[in-house]
Amino acid sequence: MGDTVRRAGRATGQLMTAAGLALLSYLFLAVLMFTAVATAIVVGAGVLPETVLMLRRMAGFKRRRVAGWTGRAVPEAYRPLTGELGERVRTAIADPGTYRDLRWLAAHFGYGWLLAYLALPLWAVGLLVDGVWCGLLRRRPVVLPLIGRLADLDAAWSRALLTPSPESRHTAELAERVEELTVTRAGAVAAHGAELRRIERDLHDGTQARLVALSMRVGLARRAYDKDPEAARRLLDDAQDQAEEALTELRQVVRGIHPPILTDRGLAGAVRALAASSALDVAVREDGVTEGPRAPAAVEAAAYFVVAEALTNAARHSGADRAAVELSRRDGVLRVAVRDEGCGGAERPVPVGAPGGSGLLGIRRRVAALDGTVDVTSPVGGPTVIEVELPCAW
Repeated sequence: MGDTVRRAGRATGQLMTAAGLALLSYLFLAVLMFTAVATAIVVGAGVLPETVLMLRRMAGFKRRRVAGWTGRAVPEAYRPLTGELGERVRTAIADPGTYRDLRWLAAHFGYGWLLAYLALPLWAVGLLVDGVWCGLLRRRPVVLPLIGRLADLDAAWSRALLTPSPESRHTAELAERVEELTVTRAGAVAAHGAELRRIERDLHDGTQARLVALSMRVGLARRAYDKDPEAARRLLDDAQDQAEEALTELRQVVRGIHPPILTDRGLAGAVRALAASSALDVAVREDGVTEGPRAPAAVEAAAYFVVAEALTNAARHSGADRAAVELSRRDGVLRVAVRDEGCGGAERPVPVGAPGGSGLLGIRRRVAALDGTVDVTSPVGGPTVIEVELPCAW
């Protein structure tokens, strides 16, 4: 009897919430009428997307209530309301989810009230009948379980009305995917632009300046050759040093584009070389990376960049004296984890449109361009752990 009463109490709470939502839907009718009039006269069309968002929130609340009662989530599928006002209005009108939610709202206004009203007399009858039935005759309750069935009915009807069709779900998933790709493409373009600016800066401030100095020394040596051969020899020696330095800087620029060590040693070997040259004591562990065919060049370059940036940031900012790098490959996914035992408090994610192309922002942009994921854990006091997953088909 006690379990039946508790379930009936939960069911009553579910039904009372449904009745409250039905009352809210009645009040929402005024909002819908205002939105319809405002949209019809065009001037107030901007109200429509906001009204649709309110409707989605109400439907989302009901989905969560149904999921909490039944233990099974209710799927949803909406087209994202983004872009300019005109695009948002067109999306709100064309989205099948809008009309599905309106249909549910109208139906729920009726059955939400009805089922809640039916539950109230069942309590009075149930306490009397089931009290006698269970207390005197030692039988199982027969009335109070009906309240739970009313809540089951509310959940079943709501699920049927709110569940999108397979076509709608597929369309919404495609729209969400397009939006995601648009964002990652913007990030990739920003990262590429930052990389080009870095290369241009390195060439202009370093290599170009040395080549200019080299040209000047060769010119001076040429003028001094007949009059002062010894001075010309010294100038040529300086010119040779300048040429070697320019070549070194050019190699550094090339390594920034696509490190040759990746081609020569593969990802595991290149990361070990990074660890050996780091200012930190870095331990490297790899699992399955050297087995089977190599990853695509873009994936290896992104993973190498992640490790290089993470170790550079750790050496500069964390105060750590050691770090660890883990590389693994499983089920078509390359995983990279970099951990340092520093002070933590690494910077939080920055919006894609923000300037910059290095550090955590640069890592996120490069990984997002390859449909990968980045997870940064860096509590104050440390440690900092950067985990990256890069999809990769071999």
